[in-house]
Parts: sequence; C-alpha cells; structure tokens
Amino acid sequence: MSGDGKQQAAADRQEFVVFFQQIVRDLTADGLQHPEVGDAIARLKEVLEYNTPGGKYNRGLTVVASFRELVGPDVQKGENFQRALAVGWCIELLQAFFLVADDIMDYSETRRGHPCWYKKEGVGLDAVNDAFLLEASIYRLLKKYCREQPYYLNLLELFLQTSYQTELGQALDLITAQPEKIDLSRFTEQRYKTIVKYKTAFYSFYLPVAAAMYMAGIDSDEEHEHARTILLEMGEFFQIQDDFLDCYGDPSVTGKIGTDIEDNKCSWLVVQALKAVSPEQRQILEENYGQRDAAKVRKVRQLYEDLALPALYHLYEEQSYQQLQLLIALHANALSKEIFLNLVQKIYKRQK
Repeated sequence: MSGDGKQQAAADRQEFVVFFQQIVRDLTADGLQHPEVGDAIARLKEVLEYNTPGGKYNRGLTVVASFRELVGPDVQKGENFQRALAVGWCIELLQAFFLVADDIMDYSETRRGHPCWYKKEGVGLDAVNDAFLLEASIYRLLKKYCREQPYYLNLLELFLQTSYQTELGQALDLITAQPEKIDLSRFTEQRYKTIVKYKTAFYSFYLPVAAAMYMAGIDSDEEHEHARTILLEMGEFFQIQDDFLDCYGDPSVTGKIGTDIEDNKCSWLVVQALKAVSPEQRQILEENYGQRDAAKVRKVRQLYEDLALPALYHLYEEQSYQQLQLLIALHANALSKEIFLNLVQKIYKRQK
C-alpha cells in the first residue's frame, strides 16, 4: 500500500470508529423514552456498547476500503460514504451477534480482553436474547441507510444467506466437537475445511467484499464467483491462523485465552497431529484431548511440540501466502487486485 493509501486507510479507520456513536443513536435514540419498550432499548444500548466495538474492525473496514477501490472519487463522498460506513458496521454487528452466542456455547471466559458478555454479573443466559437484538439491529440499519438504493435487496439476501451459512458451519463445529463424545475419527481434513468455509470464510471475507461490490453496482454471478474463489481460500488461511494463535498466541495480545483443546475442537492443529501420530501418540491424544484438566491440556500441547506442529504451521503460512497470490492473479480480473492484496497483507503473519 502506498503512503497515500496508508493515510487514507488511517483516516477511514478513524471515521469508521467515530461513526459507531451514530450507529448507536440510529438504533436507540428514538426508543429510549418510549413508554412501553424504553427499558428494552436501554438494554440494547448497553449490549451494543459492550459487544460491538473493541475488535480489529477488519470486516467493517474491508467494506469501506473495497468500496473506495471499486467506485470513482466522485462517488466516494457524502451519503454514499456514510452508507459504506453503515454497512461496515452491519458486519461488525453480525460478528458481535455470533461472538456473544459462540462464547456461551464454548463456555469462554474472555473476549477482546474483557469478560464475555454472558459472564457479566446479572447477564447470564439473558445474553441469548441480547445476541438476537444485535442481529435484528443489522436489518434496521440496512433499511435506514439502503432501502432506497438499487442494491438493497441484494444486500438483504447477502446478509441472510451469509448468516445461514455461518450457522450451518457452527452446527457442523458443534456436532463434530461434542464435549461428552471424544471421537478423534471425526477430525478429518475434509470436515475441518468444510467447517472453516461455512463458519468463518463466508462472513469474514466474502461478505464484506461482496457487499461493497453490490454497492458499486457489480452484481454479476461471474464476478462474485471469482471473488468468492479468492476470499474463501483467504478465510481458510485466516482460520488456520486463528487455531494456531488459540494454542500459541499471547493472551495479552490476542485478548482471549484459547480453549480449543479443552473444548474438543476440530482444530487445524489436532487434524495435523492425527495425520502424523504414532499409535502410542494417538493414545495420548485419545486420553487427554477434549478435557477440562490443565495437566491433560499440557500433555496435548507437549505432543504438538513433539510433532513439530509450530514449524509445520510456519511452512503452511508461506505456502498459503504464495497460493493466494496465484489465485489473485488468476481471478481478480475486472475487480481491483488491491482489494485482495491489501486483505492478504493485513492477515499475513498476524499475532492476534
């Protein structure tokens, strides 16, 4: 990215972060004094402010950056730019909706350096309904900002389809990693790739770029298929990084304590381990994986070290980076290559 590009990205980030207050006003200002639902709107405000900001904003900012790449300077202004900011925040709300629910399902403790929402005193399983409120907020914002636009229906369908795909991915993840059913034979590479594609890649990578494409008037199935080919591969790369960081990341940097081993997750690390273990090592996995016992978790971690999985990961990271460069060269076509190259640079060798 050029110096000008970096300055623009920094300015857009600042504007995006500031715009969150407008998003909260859009979703709550009219209802706070409502005689019937005022208390519920006050709760929504609290839920929004605790769960939506604080991440890296990669998904939301990808909408903004992609929109800039796809439309001329004259279109990047005023209400058009505000709409791009709003749609970016819709994806951050989708992320918040998924994370509030996901943390309950995974019994997680921390998120973005703070206690998970359901762990807050007085919240508990009320967080389930709070997640629904976050999801509903997406469609209120899309209606407010985009209803009069020719791409409104495409955006609605895109968000609904992506939510469904992500929920299918979560279902596969939960089915494959049931806490009381430790069955390592389920942890195949094919099942792992399917979970990653549906649970992560569609909403984290295809959704923000596709939203910007629709907003720029690019709605042909062929162009979206080309973008999807690149972005789903990128999503797989991203999730494998996440799995590695869950085990090897620094919680003070990542903002969360990894629990994939305890949670019996079909993680990239355990899939690779199963491909390399001796019968004796497999027995160690069988006896220690998927259990909330610190000593057993340490044994799994030691096995990962014995199998040199960190070195294997770094080799994979280099190979995947080269593969993504090739896919961009083959499939970016009429789209701006910069959209994809900038995304790769953001995630390559990330630490959180």
